[in-house]
Amino acid sequence: MTADRAAAALSQPAGVSASIPRSWHSFLGDLAREAGFVLAGIAAAPEPGSSEDLQERRRYEEWIDAGSAGEMEYLKRRDETGRLVRSSVRVVFPWVRSVIVCAANYNSGQPHSIDNPPPGAGWIARYAQTGSDGRPADYHKVLLKRLEALRTLLEREAGPFESRCYIDTGPLVERVYARYAGIGWTGKNTCTLHEKLGSWLFLGVILTSLDVPQQHLSIPAADRCGSCTRCIDACPTQALTAPRQMDASRCIAYLTIEKRGEIPEELRSGIGRQVFGCDICQDVCPWNRRAPVSADPEFTPREALVNPALDWLAEMDEAGFGRWFYGSPVKRAKFAGFRRNIAIAMGNSGSRQYLPVLRGWLEDGDPVLADAARWAIHTLDTTEAGS
Repeated sequence: MTADRAAAALSQPAGVSASIPRSWHSFLGDLAREAGFVLAGIAAAPEPGSSEDLQERRRYEEWIDAGSAGEMEYLKRRDETGRLVRSSVRVVFPWVRSVIVCAANYNSGQPHSIDNPPPGAGWIARYAQTGSDGRPADYHKVLLKRLEALRTLLEREAGPFESRCYIDTGPLVERVYARYAGIGWTGKNTCTLHEKLGSWLFLGVILTSLDVPQQHLSIPAADRCGSCTRCIDACPTQALTAPRQMDASRCIAYLTIEKRGEIPEELRSGIGRQVFGCDICQDVCPWNRRAPVSADPEFTPREALVNPALDWLAEMDEAGFGRWFYGSPVKRAKFAGFRRNIAIAMGNSGSRQYLPVLRGWLEDGDPVLADAARWAIHTLDTTEAGS
């Protein structure tokens, strides 16, 4: 079917059942690639009260009730009737009928966090190492522009429809719709996995009023984790309590990015050298062994942020932190949280070369940093005494 015929078949008033050609999947894929994505699919928003809807709502409610969201209050937000807004897209947007999910590859092909690192190296999560022309890249802004471009292309072909574009910030759980839309299955580490691209994927969604007939929806991705539990076994803080069950309050990514104040002492040794985020459960995943390296110019790794030296990171003042990470996801940890994380990584390094820095931080006006430094000094002293 030609693009003209596809466009004619797609044209419709907002919210009216779409008359979509059988080649719609390739049609959407072509438009998504034109906008800068490697994958795209479409799923129906579950009907309110359907078994699918009730199941997803129950899962999310139980996860929140278990305290697994930690201090991430935005995940716990409820509407005026008490419904969790992220339990279903129709809680906030009752007009949503379908969800377009797009994926971008950010696999840099650089060393992994589980590889033998250079002495004194910290770790910044792979997705936050990226940039363009040597400058940091905020994937939220980069991908939002691409989603908006895709929406424009779709409206040009299909006519107007109501929609919203989101990158991590929408009232939904992206990986659920990524599975429904055939992008990938939810791995036992809770990441979206694609059998060819692995899990190094940024996800973006377009909520739409398009009422797409069942035969034109994407086929949900099959679960291909099998009996493998490498991600669960490898998690240093036991955040993966069961397959596809994460206690985010124990996750290193949560602890080093979202957690404010002191990190529980019993979890500090498990953080290892991670100073922002964590890639361990993805690095050990067999599906990532052959994941292709991204050719996306906006997600090129900044070499200095691959296995960055802890002493170099510790030398940064707040202005230097801003210069290096303005526009980067790393800014979410804030300067105070970043230094707290560095102190803990120094304590886990086993190297007493960091003692002068840590002793200086004991006198810092930030009590959280002083606490982390005190713990790190004690850990290094204990390590030496036991050697």
